[in-house]
This record gives sequence, C-alpha cells and structure tokens, in this order.
Amino acid sequence: MNTLELARLQFGVTTLFHFIFVPLSIGLAAWVALCQTRYHRTGDETYLRMTRFWGKLMLISLAIGVVTGIVQEFQFGMNWSRYSRYVGDVFGAPLAMEGLAAFFLESTFLGLWIFGWGKLSPRVHLACVWALAFGSALSAYFILAANSWMQHPVGYELNEVTGRAEMTSIWHVLTNNTALYALTHTLLGAATTAGAVVLGVCAWRMLRRDADPVWSRSARLALPIVLVAAFGTAVSGHFQGMLMEDQQPMKMAAAEAQFETKQPASFSLFATGDFSHNPGRTTFDLRIPHALSILATGTWNGKVEGIDEIQRQEQAKYGPGDYTPIVAVTYWSFRLMVGAGSLLILLALLGVWLMRRAGRLEGSRWYLRAALAGAALPTLANLSGWVFTEMGRQPWVVYGLLRTSDANSPRVGAFSLIVTIVGFTLLYGVLAAIGGWLFCKEVRHGAPPPRPDGEAGPDGPDGSADDDGTARRTDSDDLALAY
Repeated sequence: MNTLELARLQFGVTTLFHFIFVPLSIGLAAWVALCQTRYHRTGDETYLRMTRFWGKLMLISLAIGVVTGIVQEFQFGMNWSRYSRYVGDVFGAPLAMEGLAAFFLESTFLGLWIFGWGKLSPRVHLACVWALAFGSALSAYFILAANSWMQHPVGYELNEVTGRAEMTSIWHVLTNNTALYALTHTLLGAATTAGAVVLGVCAWRMLRRDADPVWSRSARLALPIVLVAAFGTAVSGHFQGMLMEDQQPMKMAAAEAQFETKQPASFSLFATGDFSHNPGRTTFDLRIPHALSILATGTWNGKVEGIDEIQRQEQAKYGPGDYTPIVAVTYWSFRLMVGAGSLLILLALLGVWLMRRAGRLEGSRWYLRAALAGAALPTLANLSGWVFTEMGRQPWVVYGLLRTSDANSPRVGAFSLIVTIVGFTLLYGVLAAIGGWLFCKEVRHGAPPPRPDGEAGPDGPDGSADDDGTARRTDSDDLALAY
C-alpha cells in the first residue's frame, strides 16, 4: 500500500469507530429527555428510573464519542495537509461553530443535568436535558454542513493566486440542500439507533425474566419510535437518492453497478460476478423492474445514466482520468444499508403487531431474541451508509474541485502512517473494551431500585446523609461516576 492508501485506511478506521457512537449519543440524549419529560408530567416513578438508567448509557456513549471525535480533526493536519490548506477557509467555519457553539452548549448543559439533581428546580433541570439533546443535534448539523460542502460545494470562489477555495457566503454553506437532506436523514437514523438499542436492552432483561416495569414500559415507548423513525429514514433516503442523481450521478450508477444508461431502470437486489469496468459480467442478477427509476428520479420510467456515459461526461469536464469509484464497494455497501434498514422496519412492525395483539412482549421469546439481535441493525446501516457516501464520491475528496490523490500530506511517510494506524487501532480497541464493559455492567446491574415510600426524590431535597451520618449515594453521584 502507498502512503495515500494508508492515510485513507487510517481515516476510515478511526472515523467508522467514532461513528458508532455519534448517532447513538444523539438518539439517547433525546430519549432520556423524553423519559424525564414523562416523569415531569405524570410523576410516575418508573419514568424517573428509566431516566436514570438510560442516562448512564447515554453518558458512556457521549464520553467515548467525544474522545474518538478529537482524533478526526487532528488527522486533517497530520495526513491531509494539502486538503486542509485547500478547504480551510470554508471548512474551518462550520467546525469552529460546532466547537464554540454546539459543543460548549452540549457540555455545559450536560454538567448542569448531571449535578443538578435535587439542586435545580424540576423545570430548569428538564430544560437542561432538552438543551443537551438540542446541542447534540446542532453539533451534528455543523459537521454535516462541512461534509456536505465536500459532496456539493457552494458559497465559495477559487483564488487563482493561492490555489485555495475561499468562502463567499456562510449562509449558502449552512443552507446547502445536501446538508439539510443529510440532517433529516441523520437525526431520524439517530432516533432509530437509540430506539433499537433500548429495545435490545429491554429484550435481554425480559429474556432473563426480569419483571421490572422499566423494561416493558421502555419497550412499549421505543417500538413506535423505531417504526416511525426507521420508515422516515427510508423515505428521507429516497429523497437523498434523487438529489444524489442530480449532484453525483456517478455515485448512483456505481451503487447499481449500472454501466449502460437505461430508461426505465430496474433495481438490482442481488448480483454476483465481475463488477469491473466491463459491463455484462454478472453471472446472476435479481432485479425489480422500474425501481431504480423511482429511486433516482421519482418517476416510473425515469432515465438513469450509466457509468460509461458519466465517465465520458466527466472526462470532457475535468480532463483525462478515471472518475469511477470501486463499484463493488458502492454496490454492496448500499445494499447493506438498505437491507439493514428494511429488516429493522420489519422488526418494528412485528413488535407493534404483537403489542396490539397481546399487549405485552414478555411472552414472545422468539421476538425478544430477534429484537436483541436487531439492536445491531442500525449501526450496520449507519456504517455501511457512511462507506457508501464517502467511497462513492471517489476519486474526489471535494467533488469536482480536489482529487483525493492531491489532498494528502506529501512529507508523511509510510512508516509514520503504519505506526499511527497501529497506535490508533490499539487505543480504540482499549476504548471499545472499556466502553463495552461499562455498558454491559450497567445493563446487567439494571435500573435503580424504587425509592422507599416517603423518601425525597431528586427534584426535592438531596438527602445527602442517612440517619447514621453515612453519606448517601445520590442520582448525581451515579451519573457522574458513569461519565
């Protein structure tokens, strides 16, 4: 492997690991806010116990996500200096906004929420967790705005003297239609991810015949969220596909391994064979008529251009070169994303049907096992979707402006890259082990026990000591220790 391939490998490994926790953290923050809102409105202690339990898992996810996210920005300077120089004037603005506005907002209200139990008024404390959820979503928006500029550059001009892209309108960058479509898709995917994890944890506890109402109530609340959010993710993905056909037609053609232009175009469910530049090499191909026309153009007989025609167009526009991504990677990553999402919708539909028929899930052990396994489906869809989005853009790092081969650091050698790849992999492996151990420990420990009758709750006096003077462990202690 050359230095460019090693730099791409390092960025891919670290980013994929980080992206495991991003949608989970965003989704769990909103989920915890929802649980606390239900407690605030009803006074039902089960919702308080749900808030405390899921809050610990949210904090574990947030902590690992923050640590692994720091590496991403360092890598721009370490391995992608020419890229940083080229896009710094544009890319730096949304990243600065993410750090100075969204992250500070998120971290400030996170601290107030953790240590505010029994000290802040109930309404102020509830507002803190919603501000935390809003800060998480805002942080995602600014990052997506930066990434979407790489997919569809807007609001800039090229400085012929410095050879850099310079921002002319931050408003155009932040309102890029690619970013707005991606934000909807990402937030719905985050809700799906958190809901599926909640459902999987509840299924595991119920399989162990834990009759605590925390699990049954959490499952009943999460199921419709998963169904609506997963279906919404699919619908928003359809509109993203139509936008992608307009902005990056090569990516859509590569996702289908379609070398020849077709009208109407069918969708390939599963194909085997050679995904090279030579069309007609597939040995088996199961297709749905007209489906790709609908996905790409929103019409029954829409025209979808093939790889060969788009290659000729891009050579005429950008000069000689190969503008085709690795077709096998885009084809299979797209199908993993769509397949995992479809299975999750089916799983949620079955769960809602069982709830309506029987009123409970505890007796359906086959479904509980399926829900436990299904907790991994959103993460699989998220990671394969990220691979499809970024690999399908190749050979561009900024579409139409900067090629990936011209973006890496020219003086970073293979040895340095190998050392950092090994180092980051070991570090992330340790973080995964610690995070997984903490997560499983909290799940095995279960929800906090109900309070004895008459004891002050977290929205009232803190009760910092028992009758014998021994310090009492409070809600803020539990949450701070988890963080």
